[in-house]
Amino acid sequence: MRYMMSYDLMETMRNTNQWLGATALSMASVPAFAALPNPALSWMAAWGEVTERSFQRMVVKPDWGIRTVTCADGRDHVVEIDTVVERAFGDLIHFRVAGRAEQPRKVLLVAPMSGHYATLLRSTVKSLIENCEVYVTDWHNARDIPVSEGKFDIEDYTLYLVDFMREMGPETHVIAVCQPAPLTLAATAYLAEQDPAAQPSSLTLIGGPVDPDATPTDVTDFGRRVTMGQLEETMIQRVGFKYKGVGRKVYPGLLQLSSFMSMNGERHSKAFMDQILRVSRGEASDHDAHNRFYDEYLAVMDMTAEFYLSTVERVFKGGEIARNEFVVAGHKVDIGKITDVAVKTVEGANDDISAPGQCIAALDLCTGLPEEKKASHVEPGAGHYGIFAGRSWRDNIRPLVIEFMNANARTAKNPAAKRAKAAS
Repeated sequence: MRYMMSYDLMETMRNTNQWLGATALSMASVPAFAALPNPALSWMAAWGEVTERSFQRMVVKPDWGIRTVTCADGRDHVVEIDTVVERAFGDLIHFRVAGRAEQPRKVLLVAPMSGHYATLLRSTVKSLIENCEVYVTDWHNARDIPVSEGKFDIEDYTLYLVDFMREMGPETHVIAVCQPAPLTLAATAYLAEQDPAAQPSSLTLIGGPVDPDATPTDVTDFGRRVTMGQLEETMIQRVGFKYKGVGRKVYPGLLQLSSFMSMNGERHSKAFMDQILRVSRGEASDHDAHNRFYDEYLAVMDMTAEFYLSTVERVFKGGEIARNEFVVAGHKVDIGKITDVAVKTVEGANDDISAPGQCIAALDLCTGLPEEKKASHVEPGAGHYGIFAGRSWRDNIRPLVIEFMNANARTAKNPAAKRAKAAS
């Protein structure tokens, strides 16, 4: 019961801070106070506005916000989001561009389940949707999933990816961003053994911890320092009575957010103080750079306890992927069985979460893959976020990934792939 009380206590604290912000904003904005101008009132209103917005965003799933896309015909086409596969813990969604011919490149973007929603990849989707059919794994917030739906660990996650790849077919190009990179590699190897005809054409792994020990970071060091018992005792709580998942064991999003913020506490504190000053001077706007970033960054989701704990124990501590010892549903996956799927790794030279060396380890595991089907890229000066959503992605990495997909399209089975090469 105490785990449920802790969850509700965190939510109460968040709700209280949101209320304090709203109250400060309302009190400092009373029209009568304008008769006696006071800088303290302007600062109080600004603090209230920033505080209310920040704490409110923590429990709201952001909208994708992709309404239209300008196509080769020079016209704006409406973007509609269709659910292709609907499952309890996550859906496969398709960004369908109305009035546009189906694009020859079919891309499955595997979003991380590491505290943030799939909308974290919004800019990645925008950059690909121009000339690709984009599908995304849209993971659900564990607090909204009833206990009756059962567990969800890394094996279940891997089998979800297997099902999604089967649904999309062998012409698919898979891009896994960050946390799912090792599990996506395992899912591809699982298909190579169990259903070779459903393997994707190519697999691009971006900044993922395939071998966390290859280049240690603060994240991997933390996994080594604490025991599984300590993690379960300090990080796991039960969803409170407010949500559908009441009683489910989770790693709460609010607790994850506190960890995210503490890693760069000084930078975040300065960012919020600067924003309060801008609001007090009337220089901020609803969609300025600060709000665009933090509306997404502060929106966090709960992870199932079994997914979080099995990730730490089996991927980071046990190194099952790195040692090619990963087992899914009783079947030992052999990554060396991948022989027909081109694999590319992308890393950021300044990535302090998944440092260079952790992701490229995937290529050494693909012992059955010809060298001409392997590729890697390290982006100079790029951090973790930049390799999939920043300027480095748009200007340098995306063109390389598109070129890699074109070069490894299954042209014999997919005539449309020939048009992709001609259009690129």
